[in-house]
Formats: sequence, C-alpha cells, structure tokens
Amino acid sequence: MGQQETEKLNELMHGAALTRAICTVAELGIADQIEGGKPRPVSELAAATGCHEQGLHRMMRFLASQGLFTETASGAFDHTPLSSVLRGDSVGSYRAGARMFHHIFAGWDGLDHAVKTGTPGFDKVFGKPIFDYVGEHPELGPILDAGMTSIHGYETEAMLDAYDFSGISVLADIGGGNGSLISGVLKRYPVMRGLLFDLGHVMGRAKANLEAGGLTDRCSVMEGSFFETVPAGADAYLFRHIIHDWTDEQCVGILGHCRKVIPAGGRLLVVECVVPEGNEPSISKAFDMTMMTFPGGLERTEKQFRKLFEMSGFELSLVTPTSSMVSVVEGKPV
Repeated sequence: MGQQETEKLNELMHGAALTRAICTVAELGIADQIEGGKPRPVSELAAATGCHEQGLHRMMRFLASQGLFTETASGAFDHTPLSSVLRGDSVGSYRAGARMFHHIFAGWDGLDHAVKTGTPGFDKVFGKPIFDYVGEHPELGPILDAGMTSIHGYETEAMLDAYDFSGISVLADIGGGNGSLISGVLKRYPVMRGLLFDLGHVMGRAKANLEAGGLTDRCSVMEGSFFETVPAGADAYLFRHIIHDWTDEQCVGILGHCRKVIPAGGRLLVVECVVPEGNEPSISKAFDMTMMTFPGGLERTEKQFRKLFEMSGFELSLVTPTSSMVSVVEGKPV
C-alpha cells in the first residue's frame, strides 16, 4: 500500500476522535462560551467549562483544523459557521443532536456485533434495546427528543415545500414524539386536523408543545404502541423516521395495523431517506450504519420500500424528494 492510501486511511480512522470531540463540545457547552467575532482565550474557556487548559487547547486545535472554530495568532478561539451551530441558541442549533450522541456513543462499540449477527450492537453493549434503555432512564427522554429535533427538525419545512398535503382532513402522526412534526404541518394547513399517537412516556412533552403552539383544539393525542395497534379516524397516516428503526418483519406488523384502519382512498406517508443505488456518497448510507448498530433497523432503497409496502398491503404510488436528506414515500392501500 502506498503512502497516499495509508495517510488517507489514517485520516479516516481518526474520524472517531472528531465525532467525540464534537460531542464533548456540545455536552460541555463550549461553543456557547464564544460569541462570534470575539475570540476567547482557551484559559477562559477552560475556567468556564471546568476543563484542563492544555487538554482543551489540544482538542480545540484539532477541531479548528477540521473547520470547527478558528484559532487566532494569540491562541484564542473564535467561531466558524460550522462551530456556531453548536451554540444552543443558534438558529438550527445542532447542540442537542451532538449531546444525544454523546450519551449513547458507546453503542458504536457494538458495530462489529451487528455486522456478525444481524442484531443491534446497542443491545450487546447496554444489555437491552435502545428504546427500552431510554424508557428506563427518564433523564435521557428530553435529551433524545431535543436531539432528534436538532438533527431532523429542518426536514419539516423541506417536506412541506416538496409534498402537497392538500385534501387531507385528518393527519395521524404515528410515533410523533414531542409533536414538533404534526405542529409544523398543522400550522401550514390551518383547516387540517391532527392526531398524534405515541407511547405514554412522551405524551407530556407532546401535549406541552401542542399547547405552546395553540394547537390543542386541532390535534388530539392518543397513547399506545404501534406494535399493538394504530388508531382509526384519519385519512392519511404519517411515519417520519419510524420505519427505519425496525426490521422488515417488524415493519410489516406496524404497517399492517395501519392497513386495517386506513380508508380506501387514504394515504400512507413514510418520510425517510431513500438510499441511492451504486457507489455514490450519501448521508443515507451513514445513517444506515446508525440504524444497524443502534435500533437494528435500516435505511431502504426505493426497491426495498416497494417490496415492504407490497408485503403490508400497500402499493408504492409516489416518491417525492425534498431539499433535505429525506423523501416522502407515498403508498395507497391495495
């Protein structure tokens, strides 16, 4: 192997250090200690965040070499556009997403287990499935909610700009979490009504968000598990970043419950990445590693979605790309 290939592999292998450094910045709130355009000495950053000064400087220097922060001649650090998004108060802040990964990062130790066995690596490391683990650690619930909104929240506007929800009277958001998605749709479509369905331990956060958005009179909240049932009463059923968490067999069960209650002219809307064929780079292929290692699911190609829909009593009718990583995969009941 030549020098060029060795150096490239060395660079790639240290991607783990970069990820951990970003998570550390987010957890400690280091980016929040820097106001853009006002470089701050590392001594002050260390004092404000309880860090070892030399250790913090070495990490910040590494991050600056990757485009996160910039070091001045005097050894102070300022923001770049990338690092500024790690501030908790920035528009489209990513801090919560990086904090979420900080708390569950050890799950990556199970990647080899997932590859060898086809079962989630998280379960091997933590001793139980990720959603069970979060349910038993209530302090992680708000972190997970905020993290998912941080990572995927921008997709709502992209979805609404790309896909026409006109004609839907009642939209059911299945596994709707904290209610941010259904809130965005209802605000865009003021005559639509909503139904949010999820487990009991997230209901409180969902109700609070709907109340804050003035939407409690237009959106009902129901508690339950989509592994057991899906509520009737809607003419469209929306699953965003739900199906990718589970195996085909599990998804056939989930979508099968939906098939039992969806009206003949209803719409199934799955909002997720659609993995492109071939060798081209795609963030969907990176997220697929997360799905395999943590919950045990997968990101799917259009062909895989088509087969999954057929197995569940639906016909794939439309794939609408958006300006974000996700597409709206539409199905009609057969």
